[in-house]
Amino acid sequence: MLEFTVFKGSASGAIVQGSTTRDLKDTEVLVRITHSGVCYSDQNYRTQDMVLGHEGAGTVLQVGAAVTRFSPGQRCAFGYQHSSCNTCAQCLSGNDAFCPLKECYAYANRDQGSFGTAAIWDQNWLFHVPEDLASEHAAPLMCAGSTVWSALQLYPARPTDRIGVIGLGGLGHVTVLFAKAMGCAVVVFSGSEGKREDAVKMGADEFYVVTPQTTSLGIGKPLDRLLATGNKQPEWSLFLPLMAPRASIYPLTIAFDNLTVPFMQFVLAGLRLQGATISSRQGLLEMLDFAARNKITPWITEFPMTLEGVSNAMDTLKSGGVRYRAVLRA
Repeated sequence: MLEFTVFKGSASGAIVQGSTTRDLKDTEVLVRITHSGVCYSDQNYRTQDMVLGHEGAGTVLQVGAAVTRFSPGQRCAFGYQHSSCNTCAQCLSGNDAFCPLKECYAYANRDQGSFGTAAIWDQNWLFHVPEDLASEHAAPLMCAGSTVWSALQLYPARPTDRIGVIGLGGLGHVTVLFAKAMGCAVVVFSGSEGKREDAVKMGADEFYVVTPQTTSLGIGKPLDRLLATGNKQPEWSLFLPLMAPRASIYPLTIAFDNLTVPFMQFVLAGLRLQGATISSRQGLLEMLDFAARNKITPWITEFPMTLEGVSNAMDTLKSGGVRYRAVLRA
């Protein structure tokens, strides 16, 4: 039996320290977690008795008897999805992120996550970190990067596209970095004028401030794609007039309310509202390789992987003080 320290949510919302004990099965890998991204999705489960975190990176400590893909000492990373059935049409077509029987963060293996000293992961859902990509940068890519990559690659973006990004946060800033590396023009919409300089440094071509008082927006050319990456749904009536005919909108926000768009503006322009989620396994491998080759490094704020550090990271994220992805470091 193997035991390791974990950090969990609680009914009060306070972060608590605990421990998890598990056997190492034949196809599983014991990972020493060196870094973990902190996602706003973790805030949604802060009041539940479960281990938090789903953006892990670390090194292999021990492998099961049937493990063939990893060896002790190798760097690795894991993300939001834990498994899939491998036999349905989605899995067989390489779209395992849409497997009806998939196991994911908060719904399976709630006794372990990336907020902790270690985790035991199936080798088929563990990923090698490229040599040219630091672990502290690989970790936040495992969810934030994965989700953005899926929207840009499963429904392929073209270098000639003008891509709008609503929200310059964890997902939004990675969108800018990826889209710019793909050769796209990038237009950022943010609620903070203070992020303008950062957006330009990341590669944004245009930057517009959107506040609750904003009633209309004027931009140079229409947008071919719009990724909504904030922590709540935007005011869609502001953005539909900015879209080119037959353009696509990708709502990547984690929201539990209904999605409502102005009907006639949407229909007459022939717009596409495209759902997107985390990347498939192949998509994750391609994303990590792309990030390494193009020297894409998320902008991170580091906190120690301690009870105080986890609590501070979560509170800072909730208050909007993270620029732009919080990362816990062991």
